[in-house]
Amino acid sequence: MKRVAIVTGGTRGIGEAISLALEDMGLTVAANYAGNDERAAAFTERTGIRTYKWDVSDHDACQAGAARIAEELGPVDVLVNNAGITRDGTILKMTYQMWKEVIDTNLGGCFNMAKAVFPGMRERGWGRIVNIGSINGQAGQYGQVNYAAAKSGIHGFTKALAQEGARAGVTVNAIAPGYIDTDMVAAVPEDVLDKIVAKIPVGRLGQAHEIARGVAFLCSEEGGFVTGSTLSINGGQHMY
Repeated sequence: MKRVAIVTGGTRGIGEAISLALEDMGLTVAANYAGNDERAAAFTERTGIRTYKWDVSDHDACQAGAARIAEELGPVDVLVNNAGITRDGTILKMTYQMWKEVIDTNLGGCFNMAKAVFPGMRERGWGRIVNIGSINGQAGQYGQVNYAAAKSGIHGFTKALAQEGARAGVTVNAIAPGYIDTDMVAAVPEDVLDKIVAKIPVGRLGQAHEIARGVAFLCSEEGGFVTGSTLSINGGQHMY
């Protein structure tokens, strides 16, 4: 029986690349999305991967969504917490709502989804959880106190949950992408983006498939001795 994977935010950008990479590994993939029905339908038509709609910041919706996938596709053995949003602004201009939405989605979503699938993974003695952090959670970024805090929190969440899963055969790791050529980065003004690329030692933006290959390794049988780790894939932009 094929293993089942959930990829949150799995129909576009890095999430789409991850969904495709896991499918190529032979997993049955369920791609979660929050909003764009038309784009999700086009994704399914293009890839054959089933999509499921819910908001990862909604705890009850995550429980129901994971249960539905388990019922329709089988027990969930792999979870990739990729869903994320931005609500940028300096703290002088950032509203509480901008803070709360990013924390609840980017960090709260990791808890909500792990809560839904982690018990089953432990019971079956095998599981893979990969949380998508960010270079900006490692190094900080002007105008992103909400995003940086949420992504930094993901790295701590990963280390703690890894300790709970290790003896039960459940690994928990994170990937911290640098600046990747996606719609989110394309929204950055060109002059700002040029300055960002100038600070990347390899001299270019990353590609979504480069993140997906890292996720695929961490989700594989061969990744079983890696847990509690953060893999930085950022072109050398932040080294420590």
